[in-house]
Amino acid sequence: MKTLKFRLLIICLFSSVLIYAQEVSLKYGTAKEAGMDEHVLEAGVDMLKKAVVKDEVRSAVILIAKDGIIVKHEALGWKDKEAKIPLKKDAMFRMASNTKPLVSAAISILQDEGKLNYDDYVKDHLKSFDNSKSGSIKIHHLLSHTSGLRIRPIFYQPLIQKSVEHPDAPNLRLEVDRFGETGPAVEVGTSYKYSNAGYNTLGAIIETISGLTLDEYLKQKIYIPLGMKDSYHLETAEALGDKLNRMSKVYYKRNGQWIVGWKPGQEPKYPFVRASGGMISTAYDYAIFCQMLLNGGIYNGKQILKQESIQKMAYPHSKSVYTTEEAEELSMFYGYGLNVRKDGVFGHTGSDGTAAMIDPKNKLIVILFTQSPGNQRAMNYRLLDFARESINN
Repeated sequence: MKTLKFRLLIICLFSSVLIYAQEVSLKYGTAKEAGMDEHVLEAGVDMLKKAVVKDEVRSAVILIAKDGIIVKHEALGWKDKEAKIPLKKDAMFRMASNTKPLVSAAISILQDEGKLNYDDYVKDHLKSFDNSKSGSIKIHHLLSHTSGLRIRPIFYQPLIQKSVEHPDAPNLRLEVDRFGETGPAVEVGTSYKYSNAGYNTLGAIIETISGLTLDEYLKQKIYIPLGMKDSYHLETAEALGDKLNRMSKVYYKRNGQWIVGWKPGQEPKYPFVRASGGMISTAYDYAIFCQMLLNGGIYNGKQILKQESIQKMAYPHSKSVYTTEEAEELSMFYGYGLNVRKDGVFGHTGSDGTAAMIDPKNKLIVILFTQSPGNQRAMNYRLLDFARESINN
């Protein structure tokens, strides 16, 4: 009887979350409507304005939303500083590793549909992993960066070229096959190490099971249902069309000086869609994805993921590889495609300057996107602090 009551309680809790979630879609409003202090929020924006003036960061789009109400959405700095072209709110960003949460969500959709299981061995889906070295790696290990893979390059060079044997080369699945041949460098499931190779392997699994390219799968299963109209892969005119003009120069700091690392029109480093990075998106589009996660898998009445799958994504799986003492020293662990802080905040960052954080306790989304990576990660944490401090409790 107690078990039945417990199950009913869980169902009620899940139902209340989902019913509430169906009512929460992003809309613009005021800080007052969201129960936030406008002056505190402005202090956070001013922090970034000063950073732009000091040339600590060259561009930024800020988006802060609470309870689905967007209270801040501003563009600061430059799309192209040399040409003095200002950044706009609809700027398209190279998302780099902010692609990983989307890939994790795609894997979770396949799990929800019964087409794979988190505990499946990778070898069950990719023949190249069916060997003595890679045979014990599970999808769980790839998602949580505990696979033991220590492959440093995103892909081995040179890429496999087109031939009679490989008429479709280069492509994601061929390159991932080489990872299976290498295998893990340490025992599977015993340590954490951030692995781009692991996430590209997940992309190959998605392509193999779905029969679609990774970008087409994400488009059909996530972007179109959610209304993410500005999310793509590959920064080319062929992929983006006129939207390529909304991309910015990417600046990297070298020896204390900003240099141009990439500019619109320049070819991408890899000629195919990958899963470790490569997403192109806007702050607003990415906020839709974040709100779906915050809603428990629903947005605009459309169920993208199950509530349980969101909980799996935001669970600190990598904590299990540490001793109790080691875990106490860390402030963050890795879930499935998400960094998970001890205070429950989860999200991800990208090496080209993007960062998105979700605070489920306060139903808060804080996004800071730039294309001038430096100390912007610290700025993002500070912006989250301002947003939390502004909440009128």
